[in-house]
Amino acid sequence: MIVLRPTAAGHPRVLWLRPNRALDRRGLRRLIIGLSVLALATATLGAWQGNVFAPFFALLEAFVVGFALGAAWRAGDRGERIAIGPDTLEVRQVPGRRVSRFQTYWVRIGLAPGDGRQRLVITSHGKQLEIGAFLGEEERVEVSRKLMVLLSEVMDQSRR
Repeated sequence: MIVLRPTAAGHPRVLWLRPNRALDRRGLRRLIIGLSVLALATATLGAWQGNVFAPFFALLEAFVVGFALGAAWRAGDRGERIAIGPDTLEVRQVPGRRVSRFQTYWVRIGLAPGDGRQRLVITSHGKQLEIGAFLGEEERVEVSRKLMVLLSEVMDQSRR
């Protein structure tokens, strides 16, 4: 998901990149409960037909699947905040404290091939940073276009 935050004059332009999420926390709970109920109902039917270990394995499966879905959902909390000012372009990875800064005038945005997909990279003074790795192919192309437009707008304003 790409979100361009409106800013006041003189403040840096901010672009938020976040992975797409299909469910909120409530929807995730409902999904896990629904899957657990189905697994336990099937296990109860199996126990009724003589498989006495089926409920134990269904409970184990419910905990493992719930944990895995929760971990995958929490991974969707990551994101990147890109602030473009007249002098610097700053990329902050959220959560975390990793911040990369580039001089706005020397920044180059490009799509580079790699790992069977196109990578969106910011390059300046020999430093290279991949951004938006969690985005889809079309979204990375859209982000590169938006960043180029924002950089050109910031450079035009700084020349005035």
